[in-house]
Amino acid sequence: MVSMNQHSDTSDEALIPLIVADQAVFAVLVERYEAKLKRYIYRIANVNKEDCEDLLQEIFIKVYKNLNGFDTSLSFSSWIYRIAHNHVRSHYRKLQARPKTSEIDDTIIENIPGNLDLELAFDKELSKDILLKALSKLDEKYRNVLVLKFLEEKDYNEIADIIQKPKGTVGTLINRAKKKLKKELEKSYE
Repeated sequence: MVSMNQHSDTSDEALIPLIVADQAVFAVLVERYEAKLKRYIYRIANVNKEDCEDLLQEIFIKVYKNLNGFDTSLSFSSWIYRIAHNHVRSHYRKLQARPKTSEIDDTIIENIPGNLDLELAFDKELSKDILLKALSKLDEKYRNVLVLKFLEEKDYNEIADIIQKPKGTVGTLINRAKKKLKKELEKSYE
């Protein structure tokens, strides 16, 4: 049995050969990326929690199946996000004809300290709801770059690698996306 602590200091890239030798080590990567990818999927895919879990499982299966093709001289983080990005895009295309639903993440309520008043908590939830609705109205390419840059805190190089576009294009997309998001937010407050 593999101990998570045994590989806690091992880089993602160094884990790949270990996983190829012992598939149980894959659990270390799953633990490292599960919450991050779940948050990323939820933010860009506009799906419910169950669908998000299904997508996440499918992504980890793809990652595992493609580990032998991973170039360890590259960033594993960008590689796994690219797989997630492409899988979600593919899923999105399949569902375009179906009506979309959005669930608001309940973690914001759990993270509000008990000594804050209810009005502040309501304002935070309302602001989050407005932002999520505005984001969901953006074209996929704009929503993706905003989520990667501001919510997943990826730099331009990582985003370029994930969405497979030149760094200059990433900058342009982010600028356009911010303008479009601003217009959507202004509509919400009219």
